[in-house]
Order: sequence, then structure tokens, then C-alpha cells
Amino acid sequence: MPAAVGNRLLAALPVKEQRKLLAACDEVELRGGNVLHDAGKPLRYVYFPTGGLIALVTPLDACAGLEIALVGSEGMTGVSTLLGVSESSVTHLVQAAGGALRIGATSFQHVLGCSTALRQRLNRYAYVNMQQIAQAAACTRFHLIEERLARWLLMAHDRSCSDALHATHEFLAYMLGVRRVGITKAAASLQDQSLIRYSRGNITILDHDGLAARACGCYLAARQMYERILG
Repeated sequence: MPAAVGNRLLAALPVKEQRKLLAACDEVELRGGNVLHDAGKPLRYVYFPTGGLIALVTPLDACAGLEIALVGSEGMTGVSTLLGVSESSVTHLVQAAGGALRIGATSFQHVLGCSTALRQRLNRYAYVNMQQIAQAAACTRFHLIEERLARWLLMAHDRSCSDALHATHEFLAYMLGVRRVGITKAAASLQDQSLIRYSRGNITILDHDGLAARACGCYLAARQMYERILG
């Protein structure tokens, strides 16, 4: 059994329910760039990140995709299993290396069926997750690239609990569904405002409050909803 939780969803469970799930979990290390699950295929595992970041990406064609959610220590992958669906329509891509608790999808369904407290909490997370995805869709359509980049950096910070991130312009462009030149301009602007420091894919958040002020309102709205529903 893992010695510590490190995941907000699981940390808030009653001790008895928490132990049941942890007994079925393995501690694993996520490696940046690894694909944990290909869209459309049966889910083998459910992940509860404790330090890493997992991007949920909707594939559009052979060369393009769009990030619809970023999962870290606040959440989980495999939300479809809560609905009794054994596959996921999105690709699970490790955006940042770190730890995670991993449980086989079949074992997870068994534990879920034996724990009312776990099911209730994860159902609430599923609701929050759906609302955040819907908000992200509207954000992609209506908000400026610089605002969206600031929002993404803050989301990554909150989920990894670190001011230091690694993401190339090319990767960020892919995640946000924009041209690389747009990310280059937005990152340069945030750096000129002394909000971040960026060099060869290494990003350091220098002014969290200033970055939050520059981000679109979607960042604060999503954070407040999580605290209200799951806090």
C-alpha cells in the first residue's frame, strides 16, 4: 500500500475508504511525453496523479489535437469508468513527469462498487470535470491567446504545486490549438511584463498574482467551482 496519498481527491476520503482504494493501487512514475492511453481504446488503468501532469487531448486528425483538460494532484483520469464505460475518447498524454497512483480499471470498478463514499466523491469530480471541459471549449473560441496561455500556466502550477514548468512553444501551440507564432508572441509578452521567465522550454512563474490578473476569467471560475463542489 502506498505510504502517502498526495492526491486531493483521495486525501479527503474517510480513512477506511481511502485504505481500500490505496491497497489496490501501485505507485508509479510518469515520464514526460509518454502516452498512457490512446483515444478510443479500452482503458487499462485509472491514474490519480500525486506530482505529474496528464493532458487529456481530443484527436482531430492524424496530426492535430486539442487539450480539453489538464489533470494533476487535484483529479484523476478515466472518468468514463464512473459511468460504466470501459473506454475513453481522449488521449492521455503525460505533460510533466511526476508520481501517480495507478489502479487497474477492473479493480477500480470493484472498489468503486464497494465504497459509497468513494463513488459520491468521484461523481462530484466528474461533474466538475465536465463543467471545466465545457468552459474550456468556450475559452478556446472567445479568449485571446495570451489570456489562455496565462490560464494554462496557472492551471499547471496549481496541479503540480511548482513554479517551474517545462513546455516548448510547439507543445503549447498543440495543446492550445493555435499556431506556434501565437504562443511565441504571447510568451514574450508575459515575459516582458515580468510575469514569467522562459528559456528553451523551461518556464518559471515569477508573479502568480500578476499572471492571474492577466489570465481570462475562466481560470478563477474553474478554481472556485472546484473548491465549492469538492473543497
